Amino acid sequence: MMTATAFDFYLPDELNASQPPERRGIRRDHVKMMVLDKKTGHVFHDHFFHLTDYLNPGDLVVMNNSRTVPAILKADLIRESKRIHQEVEIRLARRRNEETWDVLVVTEEVKLGDILQISTELTAVVIDMKAGTPLKTILFSKKGTDLFNNIYALGEPIRYEYINHNWSLDYYQTVFASQPGSVEMPSAGRAFSWELLFSLQKKGIELDFIQLHTGLSYLLDDELETSPSDNYEEYHLSEKTIEKIHRTKASGGRVIAVGTTVVRALESAGVTGILDGVTNLYINKSFPLKMVDGIITGFHEPKASHLDMLTAFVPQDILWNAYEEAIEQRYLWHEFGDMNLIL
Repeated sequence: MMTATAFDFYLPDELNASQPPERRGIRRDHVKMMVLDKKTGHVFHDHFFHLTDYLNPGDLVVMNNSRTVPAILKADLIRESKRIHQEVEIRLARRRNEETWDVLVVTEEVKLGDILQISTELTAVVIDMKAGTPLKTILFSKKGTDLFNNIYALGEPIRYEYINHNWSLDYYQTVFASQPGSVEMPSAGRAFSWELLFSLQKKGIELDFIQLHTGLSYLLDDELETSPSDNYEEYHLSEKTIEKIHRTKASGGRVIAVGTTVVRALESAGVTGILDGVTNLYINKSFPLKMVDGIITGFHEPKASHLDMLTAFVPQDILWNAYEEAIEQRYLWHEFGDMNLIL
């Protein structure tokens, strides 16, 4: 929950999507879609599987194929061979390398050098504690694929308070997720089905994939004032993606990012020229978008920094009016909710 925008509004509890569409009796691509024309401010109400109607041959849709990891682990806290605590919750926040992660350890008693006994197979040691952040850096006893296999076997997905059931990790994946690394689902891509992807291609709309591994958005402390520029996330793009973007723009097509993560990755590469790196880029109304023309995204909660990013696409007053309409029309919020196309 990054305190960045002053855009606050009342979101009725019943508009928090607490269950996946499939458990509400609809296909993932049949969620509602609000289409916002960024030039005129006109709002259209439709369903996501009609996305093809709003895109043109020659447009390019860029998606994030980062795969959600079950980022909540439980561990015994061991100090000098003594068990200090049992079943301490650890939330993965950001991968630093093959065996090192920044994590949130949900106890104030953790100290440098403590051992986290996650299973008989997997342990970690606390190797860094920075001032000004509750995050700790831990070194796992395994690395790479071996570590991810253990995390997938032992972990649970992060669920926030509006989720009323322990939905399995499968519900927190997009159909095209392939590269493990996100601790929260890159949720803008969730509504895509294979059928919809094929129908886009059939119309001559190009598809491409990047990775940006999402970090932990909420550090369980409402008093903690953090800025979006404190949020570092790992991203990977290919030269081919950059070439496709330039080719699309040169031929009059539009580049549509699926999610704020894709905008962040593409615009970071646009600013720095770095295709594999870590970004803390903060995008708001004063940021000139170079790479991306439109966005497919979910609905963002009051005061979320993602709302600031949307004002880089559309003037603030137009966005606020559209959000008021979305609330009136009973659109659903969050990762299991409805979609917003801004073009």
